[in-house]
Amino acid sequence: MTRRTFLIAGLGLLGAAATGGVYSYIHLPKFGDLPTGDRLRRMQASPHYHGDHFENLVPVRTMIEEELGESRLTATWKFLFGDKKGLVPDVPLHPQKTDLLALPREQDAVVWLGHSSYYVQLGGHRILIDPVLSPYASPIWFINRAFPGTSVYTAEDFPDIDVLAISHDHWDHLDYATVMALQPKIRQVLCPLGVGAYLEQWGFPVDSIHEEDWDTEIQLTDSLTAHIVPSQHFSGRFLKQNPTLWCGMVFQTSGRTLYYTGDGGYGDHFKAIGKKFGGFDCVLAENGQYNKAWHPIHMMPEETAQACEDVGAKLVIPAHNSKFALARHLWQEPMERLTAASKEKSYRLLTPEIGALVRLDTPEDSPGWWNSVS
Repeated sequence: MTRRTFLIAGLGLLGAAATGGVYSYIHLPKFGDLPTGDRLRRMQASPHYHGDHFENLVPVRTMIEEELGESRLTATWKFLFGDKKGLVPDVPLHPQKTDLLALPREQDAVVWLGHSSYYVQLGGHRILIDPVLSPYASPIWFINRAFPGTSVYTAEDFPDIDVLAISHDHWDHLDYATVMALQPKIRQVLCPLGVGAYLEQWGFPVDSIHEEDWDTEIQLTDSLTAHIVPSQHFSGRFLKQNPTLWCGMVFQTSGRTLYYTGDGGYGDHFKAIGKKFGGFDCVLAENGQYNKAWHPIHMMPEETAQACEDVGAKLVIPAHNSKFALARHLWQEPMERLTAASKEKSYRLLTPEIGALVRLDTPEDSPGWWNSVS
């Protein structure tokens, strides 16, 4: 997600204002309220919080259209009204659907749910990462529609969830309808500073929310440790930018270590993370919705490949593609470019179909599945 989404939201609000509904619209629960009180004071104590917002480890600009010879207004117009040919599959996708309720808890596994949503089993723990099961990844109902056929899971398809992990507050990662539908099944929540404000407002018990800064270790259970680690991105659900923190996440058990990059651009933080943890059995890596205009906060596929090398990945399962068209690259391009960039890397790249079961002890793949979409 980029500033373009904020511009789109603004256009939507202008329409709402025309009918006199702007005030009630922006106060819908899905927007949430910004952090206050003790939570805000914790954020202000962070070395990454400056004035009234969070900042990356190194200064980056989120949008550079003008430097590429295109105004922001022109870019937004193309996004809203430009030719969508190739950005979305011509026919509905037909994902697999693993029976999650029947999956033995002791089986270490990953099921990619599309975009950046993952169901993970690790050391007997069930972890749900950035779930978006709704048909839109936007506050405006006609923007960022899911590709036809990709919304195969509902809340009823999930077992009880030990950890709901939210990397940041953008609409394509933190979906109000999804988390509310799943709420009765969720025991604990893991998120970066500030994001807990939304979840508390939506009814999650305060003592169930683990909300921490970068480089923080959280002992979730006797046998599951999590770490909030840096990413190079930004945040915001409406017009205010960077009011809450964004992050990657590491999950450790006695048998495996798994790293989820979250959204973000390429930087030196990947080498630092790899050095700190000594490599990873599995990396869930951002790969998609990139553009030169927001290159600092979303990796190109070749940078994703390098980042996975930097962190010492053994297996890589990419994300942030194949469900929403948030950029103007061909929908299958992220997998094609990452596949090419990974050919001589030290890790094994897996490109499973949405909903396919990947057993981490005996991983199987479905390379090139996008080529059979017709």
